[in-house]
Amino acid sequence: MHVIALSDFQQFSHEKMKKNNLFETSQFFCDIYCFEPGQEQRGHIHGEQDKVYIVLEGQGTFQIGSENQVLGTGQGTMAPAGEEHGVKNHTGRRLKVLVFVAPNHA
Repeated sequence: MHVIALSDFQQFSHEKMKKNNLFETSQFFCDIYCFEPGQEQRGHIHGEQDKVYIVLEGQGTFQIGSENQVLGTGQGTMAPAGEEHGVKNHTGRRLKVLVFVAPNHA
């Protein structure tokens, strides 16, 4: 069994949003995205993958399709395969987001 500590995977970068990989297989990955104030993951599309966002700390503006909503600690959302999605840290504090991505098996 491979056991991790979330605290070991929360590095930030002043250059751009930092993706910290926790787990990865050929069918799934799980990251912690760390955003400094003002950083963002621009809107993009995964044609074959669903993505789940769970806010671990802070607040961010999450875009799913044409909707934008501010989510805070303990809240989450999902971007179905084919939907444009992105995240922006619009605050003056750091943002940490747990992210799960897996293929769509519809």
